Order: sequence, then structure tokens, then C-alpha cells
Amino acid sequence: MRKLLIPIAALAMLSAAPAKADVFNLTSCHITNAACNPGFVSAVDAFGSVTLTQAGGDVNVVVTLFNGNRFVETGAGGKDLFDFNDAIPGSQLTAATATLNGVPQPLIGLTGGTNSFPFQADGFGDFTAFIACAANTSCNGGSTPAMNDLHFTVSNISLAQLETANASGVMFLADILCGATQPGCTGGLTGPVDASIASVPGPIVGAGLPGIVLGCIGMIGLARRRINKLRGIVQS
Repeated sequence: MRKLLIPIAALAMLSAAPAKADVFNLTSCHITNAACNPGFVSAVDAFGSVTLTQAGGDVNVVVTLFNGNRFVETGAGGKDLFDFNDAIPGSQLTAATATLNGVPQPLIGLTGGTNSFPFQADGFGDFTAFIACAANTSCNGGSTPAMNDLHFTVSNISLAQLETANASGVMFLADILCGATQPGCTGGLTGPVDASIASVPGPIVGAGLPGIVLGCIGMIGLARRRINKLRGIVQS
């Protein structure tokens, strides 16, 4: 009986639910004097993306800007680098870091929070969570250090809870300095871009052929043991 339990336990471990990632494109343009204001750019010409990955009871978030765009703090973005919606009791924001093309930026400190008193981001509705420079004077418009990636974790929350739009239909908002290669926006202009309800399905982490093959091997081993046991009964 013990021999039968071992492969069953191994198979149960292989069939555990894989982590799931969702990707949102920042395509809604509200940058002053830009050709795309007010309007949208295509997913191909997106200003950046927001990737959320469920990791147990937490969600890891990566905000990546494209086409030379960089984060900036202006009044149009609620004086934050990035705003989102999280009023879930018990959730917290941790491990916030910034990079420029993947290289850590040690000269800047970041702060952030969830369950904040609702704040307005220049007509884009109320938000309850944010990432900002720890010292406002370090990121006052053009003085903002060069960074185009934000990384942080929100604990005690699910993807569905974090992928919630506010009353204005805005899910995520980034305040950016337009890059020279961003379509529809002259380099040097600043303003907010956002992602609304539409999302791009992300990859499923941990799924694939190896898991299927190992699962089959476990089942084959179990079947062989059962056959051998039956043979022993017939012969006796």
C-alpha cells in the first residue's frame, strides 16, 4: 500500500497550479501638446507595459517604459511616478526599486503605499496606491533621475483585486518624460499615460511539456505496480 501512495503524492505535486502573469499596455495618451493627446496609440507603439505575476498570496509588479520614455513626477500624475488601485485591507507594498535599462539606480530612494486616502491624478479619477520618490525635491520634474523600470511587490492580494479600475475606468497610470523614439510624442514632453480595462493575456509560468512528461511517467510507474500486483494474484 505504501508503494502506491508515493507516485500519487509525486503526481499531486506536479499538478499544482502554476503562477500566472497578466500584461497591460500603457496606450492611453494624455501628454500635453503630443499628437496623441487625447487619444490612444496602438499596442505596438505603447508607452510601456505593466506586468503582474501572482506569487503565492502576493503579486509582483514590473512597470517597463519603452521607446526611450522615462518616469517623471509632475502634478499631472498626482506627483507620483506610478498610480494604481488597492484598498484591500492587509495588503502592503514592499521591495520597491527602480532601474534604467535593467541597471539598478542606487542614487534614488522610492516610497509607496496602498490603502491611501483617495487622491486625484489630474482628472483621471481617484487612486488609492502609488510609487513615488522618497524625497519630492529629488524628482521635481526635470530633476527626476533617469529610470524606466519600476519593480515592487504587493502582499496579501490577488491579480483580480489588483487589476481593478477606478471610477474613471483607469487601472494604472504612469507619469512619463517622452522619449525621442516614442510615436506620437515629441521627446521631452511630459504627462500621464494609462492602461484601462483591456489586457494582454500573459504567459503561464511553470506549465509545459516537462511537467506533462513527468506526470505521465508517474502514472506509468503506478500502472506497472498495479499490473504486477494483479499478476501476483493470478499466479497464486
